[in-house]
Amino acid sequence: MKETAKDQLMAGKRGVVLGIANDHSIAYGIASALHGAGAELAITYQGDSFLKRVEPLAASLDCQLLMPCDVTDADSLDALFDVIGERWGSLDFLVHAIAYSDRTELSGRYVDTSRDNFVQTLSISCFSFTDLARRASTLMTNGGAMLTLSFLGAHRVMPSYNVMGVAKAALETSVRYLAEDLGKDNVRVNAISAGPMRTLAGAVIADGRYVHKYAGQHAPLPKDLDLAAIGNSGLYLLSDLSSAVTGEVMNVDNGFSLVGIPRPGSNSD
Repeated sequence: MKETAKDQLMAGKRGVVLGIANDHSIAYGIASALHGAGAELAITYQGDSFLKRVEPLAASLDCQLLMPCDVTDADSLDALFDVIGERWGSLDFLVHAIAYSDRTELSGRYVDTSRDNFVQTLSISCFSFTDLARRASTLMTNGGAMLTLSFLGAHRVMPSYNVMGVAKAALETSVRYLAEDLGKDNVRVNAISAGPMRTLAGAVIADGRYVHKYAGQHAPLPKDLDLAAIGNSGLYLLSDLSSAVTGEVMNVDNGFSLVGIPRPGSNSD
C-alpha cells in the first residue's frame, strides 16, 4: 500500500489517550486516527471490567503501554505519568475523553441536582483535565498538544443533560485558561464539541436517542456523524497542521450547532 503524507503526520510523536470504553468511543476514533498517522500511544483504563474491553482495542492500535488510571486518585495520576516519564522521557500529546455524572440526576430538572453529584460531576468531567494537563505539561519539553471533548449542552439547554452541561461549560473555560497558561511553553490546548452520537456515554442520557434523531434531521449536512470524522478532526488539532490553533472549541457536528430554528418542513417526520 502506498504511504501517504497523512500516514506519517504523527510519526515520532507519543501521547496518552484517556477515556476509551469500547470501539464506539470518540476516544477510540481519535486514537485510531492518531495510530494511522504514525503516533505511538499509551492508553489507560479504569478497573478490570474496562480492561477486558480496552485490552484488545489497545492491541489493535499497537499500544505498548496500557495503564490503569483513576482521575479521582492523585496517586494513580502520579503513577501514570511516572511510568510515561520513565518509559518515554517526554510526551507530545494528551487526549482527555472522560466525563461522569449520576445518570439518575441527568433526568428531570437541573434545579434538583444534589450537591454531592454536582461536585463529583465537575471534578471528574472538568477538573480532571486540568489535573492531567498540569502533569502532562511537565513532560512536554518540546511543546505539545492537548485535547478534550465538549458538547453543545455547554451553551444550550439539552434534554436530560443538566449538570453535565454546566461541567462542559466549565471545561471549555478551562481550555481557554490552560491555553494561556501553557502557550508560553509551546503547548496548545483545544477541545472538540462533537455532535450527538450513539456512544456508551450517550447511552446513559435518558433522551439520548431523541437528541440524536433530532440532530440528524436538522443538521445542515444530512448524514450520520461517524467516528472517523471526529477522529480526523482530533488528528488535525493534535498535529502540527494546527500549530497556530489554541484555546479553541471545534464543532464537529455536521453543522447542527449553527442552527437556531430549523426551516419549516425540515423535520423528516
